[in-house]
Amino acid sequence: MRERPIVTIDGPSGAGKTTVSKRLAQRASLTWLDTGAMYRACALASRRAGIPWSDGKRLGTMCADLAIAFRREGEEVRILLSGEEVSEAIRTPEISMGASEVSVHGPVREAMVALQRRMGEGGGVVLEGRDTGTVVFPDADAKFFLDAHAAVRALRRYREWGPGEGRTYEEVLKDVIRRDILDSTRQHSPLMMAEGAVYIDSTTLSVEEVVDLMLRSIPLPVPRTGEDGKP
Repeated sequence: MRERPIVTIDGPSGAGKTTVSKRLAQRASLTWLDTGAMYRACALASRRAGIPWSDGKRLGTMCADLAIAFRREGEEVRILLSGEEVSEAIRTPEISMGASEVSVHGPVREAMVALQRRMGEGGGVVLEGRDTGTVVFPDADAKFFLDAHAAVRALRRYREWGPGEGRTYEEVLKDVIRRDILDSTRQHSPLMMAEGAVYIDSTTLSVEEVVDLMLRSIPLPVPRTGEDGKP
């Protein structure tokens, strides 16, 4: 076992991976790596560069040269794209869907996986995404698949940005279902539960309840903090 573990959390859009992984990293004193944000950054960069999300070859070339980094600010983690803070810019519905579209391309995934492995290979990290336990770190010390009913996941997304974007719940639900299909049927690294992963349904669970379940399954020789973030 590694001195400090690698923990992966995969699952569909809206299952709560980002919130849970960030909280888990805080409570277990680990570093949080939001791999989904990296694909969002790729979608944003390609849109700015005028590269269609369908052009896998050009996207792969672009992604191989992208400078993506994470910066901690207190309890928040910001994502930087070529030095520019884009944490808010990558969270729009358009870029969210774009992330799924660019991620179907093999060259894009190869570039992103290589970067993710470099970031997490030393251990002491929590990664969340679609293939962190199946492709990025199949030898992770703890793997989870976080899920929730599609209607609940759509409601979470709707509350996050639906009203502000002038979209109805029904439209958001259609997008969630469409993204599920894209993520689970793509040729390269489709969404699936990794071998040995612990399945958690967050439909009726709070964030802290999900984190508590995960902490029981992680081989942690690291300090665990309480719900207030203190040892």
